[in-house]
Order: sequence, then C-alpha cells, then structure tokens
Amino acid sequence: MQIEEYFGKKAGIVWEVLHEHGPLRIVDLKRKSGLEEAEVYAALGWLGREGKIEIIGEKPLLFKFKLKG
Repeated sequence: MQIEEYFGKKAGIVWEVLHEHGPLRIVDLKRKSGLEEAEVYAALGWLGREGKIEIIGEKPLLFKFKLKG
C-alpha cells in the first residue's frame, strides 16, 4: 500500500465523520471513527493540508474540527 493511499483512507474516514456529525473534538473523532489517536491526527493533517477543515476554538486541548464551507 502506498503512503498516500494509507493516509488518504484515514482522511476519508475522518471527513465522513465530520460530514455526518459536524464539529468534533479529537476524542470524539477517535470514538466515532474507530481510528487510533495518531491516525486521527494524521488524517486531520492531511485534510488541513488540502484546506478541507477548519479549527474552532482558542485552546488546543479544546479545539473542535469542522469541514470548511
């Protein structure tokens, strides 16, 4: 499996969860996606790099992530 395919699939899972549930914190993304915490962070990085998500909040531990638009 290519690295793009691996991380792209994780990003797709996180995108679907955010699409279905709206803004969520890391802990909620982990629970609803079934991904490990490191996979969630990697997926958010991928989606952020693609400009597909936004951060809500001022304190990193309380950040929520949502889809752009």
